[in-house]
Amino acid sequence: MIGRLRGTLAEKQPPHLILDVNGLGYELEVPMTTLYRLPSVGEPLTLHTHLVVREDAQLLYGFIGKRDRDFFRELIRLNGVGPKLALALMSSLEVDELVRAVSAQDTSALTKVPGVGKKTAERLLVELKDRFKAWEVVPSMFALVPNQPNQPAAQVASAESDAVSALISLGYKPQEASKAVSAIKDKNLSSEDMIRRALKGMI
Repeated sequence: MIGRLRGTLAEKQPPHLILDVNGLGYELEVPMTTLYRLPSVGEPLTLHTHLVVREDAQLLYGFIGKRDRDFFRELIRLNGVGPKLALALMSSLEVDELVRAVSAQDTSALTKVPGVGKKTAERLLVELKDRFKAWEVVPSMFALVPNQPNQPAAQVASAESDAVSALISLGYKPQEASKAVSAIKDKNLSSEDMIRRALKGMI
């Protein structure tokens, strides 16, 4: 099991990234909440990881914090929750928001996540309630990154395209993803901030 990787962020293509560890490039899939906290390409990065081995693939998932990785592991232990749905939940809601939703048994917080209907949300909340008794809500560890003004048109188009692709990968329909990104009035944003604002508009 690969539990942690330390290297240099070589490539960032939401929701995937490549981490260069001594010349070996590891491709990882990360939730949007981790993506928001990543440094710039070329900067050092440490990720807590979870490896999923299937008959047709070996998939590596990365998380900026150990708590996030542990939360992911709790989710995929549930009946009917695979890595894709777990990432969608963690991308749409912060870990603490999910913990609060479980504590309050708030189905509405989960039903806005693609792939989660009311019955699924109710089942997840019931199953998670006992597991999360020991979890505490902690202050958010990141804030919005200041906007980068006057981005070139090509860079803006690329950021919008990356944001749409990331939302589709989370399970949103192409029309929903395009509409959510198009609704963002501030175009001088990174793809990460566009994804964040689009998700907040959908939730």
